[in-house]
Amino acid sequence: MTTPFLKSLFLLDSNIIYLNHGSFGACPKPVFDEYQRWQRELERQPVEFLDRRIAERLAEARSKLAAHVGVEAEDLVCFPNPTTALNMVARSLDLNPGDEILATDHEYGAMDRTWALICKKGGARYIRRPIPLPVTTHAAVADRFWGGVTPRTRAIFISHITSPTALTFPIAEICRRARAAGILTIIDGAHAPGQIPLNLRELGCDVYAAAAHKWLCAPKGSAFLYARREVQSWLEPLVVSWGWGNETFAPAPGTGETQFIRFHQWQGTRDVAAFLATPAAIEFQREHHWDSVRRECRRLASETRRRINALTGLEPICPDSEEWFTQLVAVRLPDSVNAASLKARLYDEFRIEAPVFKWNELNLIRVSFQGYNTGEDADALANALRVCL
Repeated sequence: MTTPFLKSLFLLDSNIIYLNHGSFGACPKPVFDEYQRWQRELERQPVEFLDRRIAERLAEARSKLAAHVGVEAEDLVCFPNPTTALNMVARSLDLNPGDEILATDHEYGAMDRTWALICKKGGARYIRRPIPLPVTTHAAVADRFWGGVTPRTRAIFISHITSPTALTFPIAEICRRARAAGILTIIDGAHAPGQIPLNLRELGCDVYAAAAHKWLCAPKGSAFLYARREVQSWLEPLVVSWGWGNETFAPAPGTGETQFIRFHQWQGTRDVAAFLATPAAIEFQREHHWDSVRRECRRLASETRRRINALTGLEPICPDSEEWFTQLVAVRLPDSVNAASLKARLYDEFRIEAPVFKWNELNLIRVSFQGYNTGEDADALANALRVCL
């Protein structure tokens, strides 16, 4: 469970009540130490690190992460963040005029912008299917979303856990329907690893991008892209470097390199220490019984949502079920609230870091609970909102 001891293992400012893990994550001290160890190893002998040993070391880290998310290491490649990975996928699609990319109106804003640009260049359409709040059941959401599919739907792009509304969508069911219909599925899983059980092989998607630096607590700059083998051949590297264009290349023993990995892994000189430290993050959570930590965080999220709803008199945006949210929860605030002013006041007066924003004409506060949070943090937020509202 969450304890002051766990908080002492993170580098966060002790004067801040940090309820915004969902934005950029937070890295435990032992994991950050491993990250810096890799950086120092790089600087000690850059040629040895980046020329002779890097493929082998990346293969080892990739293998451990792949096992953690339920896929083969040959089908997963490291990226600095999900946005970069998904830009590569979007730019690889050969879109024609009239093609449609079906998404929801709950998607991450950076990706909305990405798809708007890609579709504009190809004459395609980016369709943001509304999923009204409150949601009720996963079956109802799947049916509502699938109502946006047309004969022109080329691909489905959808979040596993949404960024603005913190809802876990029924991805397995949507992927099942899409596979039967011959529609490509591209999943934004930025918030999933480390927060919910994840087996990508069972999920049945074609492409899945996610962050390890969020809920898995790896250092910033660690993310990955998984692609089903049947779709890997048409994915073009976002950065063309030495890994591209040599189909006869024979990988060195122990590197596990495939054409897919070679094309996308090599992007010029860069710091891959964050990805190499990701196995340490997986081990940190195992050592500290993170299943129990998650359960306590889920309890705090549920209780905090109940307290805010009682304060405002507003209805919750989804049922109180682990099917819908775990450690990240979004709660409605009154229409009269100025979101920017409330966010600033929470930080300036109460030293609480939590995003408050307007989404689809609704005021929302999104609250994250991670292992370093305690009931006192939840009390502080509830008391601050009671004063501010």
